[in-house]
Amino acid sequence: MGRILNHQRWLRWLMPGLEVKRWLLLLTLAILIIDLGASYALKYLYSEVTFPGYVATLTLQFVPKTLRAVIFVVAGVGLLLFSIIKLQRSVIGPFLPGGDRSMADMIYAFRTRSRGPRLVAIGGGTGMSTLLRGLKQYTSNLAAVVTVADDGGSSGRLREEYRILPPGDFRQCLIALADAEPLVKQLFNHRFHEGSLDGHSFGNLFIMAMAEVTGNFEHALRESGRVLAVRGAIIPSTLQDVTLVASVNGTMVEGESKIPKQNAPITRVFLKPDQAELNPEAALAIMNAELIVVGPGSLYTSILPNLMVPGMVKTIKESPALKVFVCNVASQHGETDNYNVSDYLRVLHDHVGENLFDFVLVNANLNHLPTGGQTQVMFDYQAATRSSPRVRFIAGDVVNTRIPSHHDPDKLARLLMKRVWEA
Repeated sequence: MGRILNHQRWLRWLMPGLEVKRWLLLLTLAILIIDLGASYALKYLYSEVTFPGYVATLTLQFVPKTLRAVIFVVAGVGLLLFSIIKLQRSVIGPFLPGGDRSMADMIYAFRTRSRGPRLVAIGGGTGMSTLLRGLKQYTSNLAAVVTVADDGGSSGRLREEYRILPPGDFRQCLIALADAEPLVKQLFNHRFHEGSLDGHSFGNLFIMAMAEVTGNFEHALRESGRVLAVRGAIIPSTLQDVTLVASVNGTMVEGESKIPKQNAPITRVFLKPDQAELNPEAALAIMNAELIVVGPGSLYTSILPNLMVPGMVKTIKESPALKVFVCNVASQHGETDNYNVSDYLRVLHDHVGENLFDFVLVNANLNHLPTGGQTQVMFDYQAATRSSPRVRFIAGDVVNTRIPSHHDPDKLARLLMKRVWEA
């Protein structure tokens, strides 16, 4: 019985709707009737009309009838295939990103991604958008859980003036997951440099305006995703207005943007108020996930603000998904100066406890040195395994050779899918 139901699902997926089939059948019947009429007309002409000599040559009268039939059938099939290919490129091509790809390639890629793992990425900032750009090539079942603690730049100004969640990190995720034209992505990233809009990006203003139109920030993200043809969902980790607080040299520093500027060791971070609740949509995505990826990104100001949301760590632990932490390839000034892999794990253990992750991905390509005073995050294997004995470490080349302080989206996604998911 189950096999029969499965075949029925495949048939419903492969075959068009009943209405479409009805009109296709009628169209085919009409073509056959026209062909039949044309055949009778040709038979009459051949028997009743005398044609000039060149007509016999054009209609291959000097070729045996059997071979003549084969030639005409092959020529007809060739023209039919050629016209179908040109039709799909001219009609469907303009609506597809990368319109130079064939329809078969597009369908294959779409079906492959739709069968990809249900994956949740947790983080924020540039690291999150880098991860999403790579993962969207392997699965369309993506959910990005994004921090809402940003209070700097354009996001901070909009957050303070309009009392909305900071849109900056959400804008970056939207662009990373978008299938829109490059000009549209460039438009969303465009930043004004004069007048009252100085410092604001168009994408931030668009999300803010959409939130006012829809009356809800979550609805604004969904509608913005439709505009950009986003693959996946983008979800705030919490819907409440929270402030990131850090203990730096015994002094409490409030504000995500202020913490790295202290240039001093950070002892601990937490959210204020501490009654913030985990977004139910984020919790549902995590519980339904098959693979959860935390990082890369700023350890104290992008990763931990998500994990500090009450209920987040508990939900991650209860999820049946594989849990992966992606360690940064370079230190971040003011946050993780001279940190090794074991230092990242120590900070995570201090804040969220042990045994949260099944895998830790680290960079093994040390041939490209980051610039601007940053240092490489070294994989100190002995210390890392002592601090996390149950974790499986996966080392690979994930560095972006053009920007050595960042991950390469394709390398990172390939390592995740090949070494973690397929294994």
